[in-house]
Formats: sequence, C-alpha cells, structure tokens
Amino acid sequence: ELDETGAEALPRRTPAPAWLPARKGEEGDFCLRSSDCAAGLCCARHFWSKICKPVLREGQVCTRHRRKGAHGLEIFQRCQCAEGLACRLQRDPGPPDASRLHTCQRH
Repeated sequence: ELDETGAEALPRRTPAPAWLPARKGEEGDFCLRSSDCAAGLCCARHFWSKICKPVLREGQVCTRHRRKGAHGLEIFQRCQCAEGLACRLQRDPGPPDASRLHTCQRH
C-alpha cells in the first residue's frame, strides 16, 4: 500500500515505553504488575517501588490479610502462596493460637 507521496505506508504502532524491558523480569527487577515478571515470580512492593519476588512455597512464611485492601499498606510485600497452597496459621504443638505465624500449606 502506498501513501500520497508514493512511499510505502508503514503501520502505525504506539512504541513501548523505553523503560519497559523486552523480556520478563527476573528476581529483583523493577515491575509494575506480576505479568511483567518471569514464571514463579510476582510483582510486590519493596520500599516505595515494586520488584519481582518469588512466589512462596510450602512451609514459607506468608501474610494473611484480615481486611480487604490491607495488602497495600505494607512496604515489604510478600508474594502469594504458589498454586495448591493456602496461607494458614502454623500448627505448632502447645496452646492454640500461641503462634500467630502463617505459612503456606497444602489445601
């Protein structure tokens, strides 16, 4: 297809922002959303920016949010538990609720 000057018309595309990497982010790379990160990573707040962090595995400490929206208040966010795991109160021997620690556990 030719334009009015006879030159070949190029498709118009909006260029990607210069800061946007061509590849998926690795652990520690800056990100805006989890889809910016490689498999097994999520985009989570670290101080006042966001970086790719590993998704939590079985037995790792996780954060349980009681109120909707509380996740946004943290300056050191953790990723969610991996698929098939849930963030639950750690079961320790001793008095119930002695530990408030939550870990990723199988459903």
